[in-house]
Amino acid sequence: MKSGFCAILGKANVGKSTLLNRFLAKKLCAVSDKPQTTRHRILGILTDENAQIVFVDTPGVMKPSYELQKVMIKVAFSSLAGTDVAIVMAEPHTVEEELIHKVKDVPVIVTINKIDLLKKREPLYNLIDRYREMPDIRVVCPISALTGEGINTLLDEVKSLLPEGEPFYPEDIVSDRDERFFCSEIIREKLFRLYGEEIPYTAAVVIDEFIEREKGKTYIKAIIYVDKESVKGIIIGRGGKKLKKMGGLARREIEYFIAKPIYLDLWVKVRKEWRRNIHDIREFGYTS
Repeated sequence: MKSGFCAILGKANVGKSTLLNRFLAKKLCAVSDKPQTTRHRILGILTDENAQIVFVDTPGVMKPSYELQKVMIKVAFSSLAGTDVAIVMAEPHTVEEELIHKVKDVPVIVTINKIDLLKKREPLYNLIDRYREMPDIRVVCPISALTGEGINTLLDEVKSLLPEGEPFYPEDIVSDRDERFFCSEIIREKLFRLYGEEIPYTAAVVIDEFIEREKGKTYIKAIIYVDKESVKGIIIGRGGKKLKKMGGLARREIEYFIAKPIYLDLWVKVRKEWRRNIHDIREFGYTS
């Protein structure tokens, strides 16, 4: 039996969360076409007959412009502590040399994602050769996290680098996070899908109440914190229609995820400049 930790690193919107969801054949992480969708360190646990891999999905690496982004970068690189292997994800037209050099004392697998978007494969082969010339890289795997191409090969390469050992978690556990966390992530994902470019980044979702009842629906009260009154109005929409639409989408996905009927009570509140205030950041569950 092999058992160990594998961190997934990469720039924003490279497909890290999509990859983790593909590995687990289950949607754990919020995904969207906007960068920086992932804000938290999330463990996804894959157990089969000969290995347990604890994948660590991390926020995208970028140049920070406010305190929340600084915290997210710390989360990404602190996730390397204690890991046995690191997947560094890249797109087919870039060489992530700077990011690779920041990964110390951990075997690196470079994963070139989104190969399904390539019209020709010749440039990909040249890129693979460039990575293979770097001394710190064990293997290069071209994949498509979206379609699944190359995923089994990548999984085998990760397993080959893990130490022998007993599993860290029971085989029926797929994450270290609880239902409250994933409910907040589902709501936040709907923000990314329904609103404009900047709106989702100004919002944090906090599950204020989660009450399971023996009879009737599970009651979930979620507060969406934003940094401006104007943003609050946009999220709620005229007559509350926009918030109602988002609530309906989130409710259906949460019910599917937790396999229970729920009553979702959504509120929108203003906490000015919360992304720049370390105390608010910690209160909303973002820690480094």
